[in-house]
Amino acid sequence: MPSYQRRGARVVKLAGFISRNGTKTSFFGFMIFARQAALLILGLSFVIVPATAWAAQAKTAPTSAPAYKGAVIMDAATGKILFEDHRGDPSPPASMTKLMTFLVLHDKLQSGSLTLQTPVKVEAADSKIGGTQVWLKENEVFPVEELLYAMMIQSANDAAYALARTAAGSTAAFVELMNVKAKEIGMTRTTFRTPHGLPPSNRRVSEGDLTTPNDFALLCRELLLKTDVLTYSAVKTRNFGADVRDEPVVMNNHNHLLGKIAGVDGLKTGFTNGAGFCLSATAERNGKRIIVVVMGSPDRKLRDIKVAEFIERGFAALPANAAPFAQSGSSPVTRASAPEISPVVPAPITPAEAEPTIKFKIPTTKK
Repeated sequence: MPSYQRRGARVVKLAGFISRNGTKTSFFGFMIFARQAALLILGLSFVIVPATAWAAQAKTAPTSAPAYKGAVIMDAATGKILFEDHRGDPSPPASMTKLMTFLVLHDKLQSGSLTLQTPVKVEAADSKIGGTQVWLKENEVFPVEELLYAMMIQSANDAAYALARTAAGSTAAFVELMNVKAKEIGMTRTTFRTPHGLPPSNRRVSEGDLTTPNDFALLCRELLLKTDVLTYSAVKTRNFGADVRDEPVVMNNHNHLLGKIAGVDGLKTGFTNGAGFCLSATAERNGKRIIVVVMGSPDRKLRDIKVAEFIERGFAALPANAAPFAQSGSSPVTRASAPEISPVVPAPITPAEAEPTIKFKIPTTKK
């Protein structure tokens, strides 16, 4: 077989393999060798690449969602902050907005422009609000007091809307009063746009009600000091419209800590997709009272558990000689006897870096 020299190496035509030492190797033998080498390399890649990919995935795997976006614990007597975590971060309050609606209505009651017996005639707009409601019907008439219970127990959006319209002439005028009141009590990072907390139709968070845990703790303290909000927020179950309708609405409080955690008697829950699960809670023990606000929790049960933990932590953080809580003003509402709260043995408080364990059963009813 003819051959020729090139740069000192013998080159064999297609029947052979080029070898620098001049050794002729079968072309087909080389192909077998090459194939085996390729399979070996490919096999190694299946061992190495998945392990590398797994390690990368382990690093980038998302952690569990945080329990809330912001939280604060406050001593109701002094206003001192006992714990805070992102307490100044703005977020929608959802139905907790109705706490400011209650405060403005309280001012109207105190001024005499409204009474608890003032009749409220339902208009078409009141009956079309949507969300949680007591299903008001046009031309129905209810006293202010009945609608207050509906707003605070059932979290009825239609009741809040009807009360706001009646109290100020229009809901827009009422919302202005809400924002004036917010500035008056130091809620510097709060803007209200509704009396009920529902999101705008475009669902843009920036165009709805916005506040912070710290601002809402201030609001709760104002309510506890100067109003009888607990007359309403401590009620677990009540019928609505018993004197007007053939079949009244059975209202169940959305605050599932009532009767489960010692001393809890308020205040208000809230939920929308944009806000997450929110709760402004308060509890009194041995004359001392604390306020807990949690906003933006991804789950209702998780929210309730965190608030229960914070209540225990809050009381544990109060000094033994902490000032007792006392209201600072009179209210036009005569406080009814608060329902009895089943005593719950407080769980021990562990160091700050650990999670306290609160043992109680959370109902499965969704907010």
